[in-house]
Amino acid sequence: MEWHVTDAQSLAIIDSEIGDHVFSPAEYEIVRRVIYATADFEYKSLIRFSERALQAGAAALAARTTIVVDVPMVQVGIAYDIQNTFANPVYCSMEALTRPQIEKTRAAWGIETLAKRYPEGIFVVGQAQTALTALVDLIEAEEIRPALIIATPVGFVNVDAKVRLQDSLVPHITIESRKGNAVIAAAIVDGLVDLAWQAYGQDRNRGS
Repeated sequence: MEWHVTDAQSLAIIDSEIGDHVFSPAEYEIVRRVIYATADFEYKSLIRFSERALQAGAAALAARTTIVVDVPMVQVGIAYDIQNTFANPVYCSMEALTRPQIEKTRAAWGIETLAKRYPEGIFVVGQAQTALTALVDLIEAEEIRPALIIATPVGFVNVDAKVRLQDSLVPHITIESRKGNAVIAAAIVDGLVDLAWQAYGQDRNRGS
């Protein structure tokens, strides 16, 4: 993220208002990015990190692992940070070429197609619950082993997919609520990219 003085001022306000928390410094950076993107402090109690999710995600970013997203809004939201750091390939499920199907949504078919092509990728589901269900089905069938899944779709139906993901061994970041959207997913990715760049970027710069 390219910071302006007003961004720093806003983050300082968040720091002063958020109060006590149990997050690690890296987790807190993700949480404050989400609050900054939404102006909703409730996310302090809703974001869930699996064990080593941030470490696994940062290492995968540094290795230029392919990122697969469910909707264009997420793709656009993360493009600037990705292009100006690790330059990972980013593909959107809605743009994947798939045969027309009745029983699955376009996002679900697209992400399933891309997941089979990039089984160890980073997957970001910001909007399409059906895409998350498709991913979890593939994980349980042992067809894919993602480096990280970020899942923040609105949860009114098919919410069992999020529970199944949390029960898996795949590193993940989720929202423990019906609340969620593509903006939150993009904020999480951007925060993770910045953390990874702090950890790995200097080595890449010295090596270039």
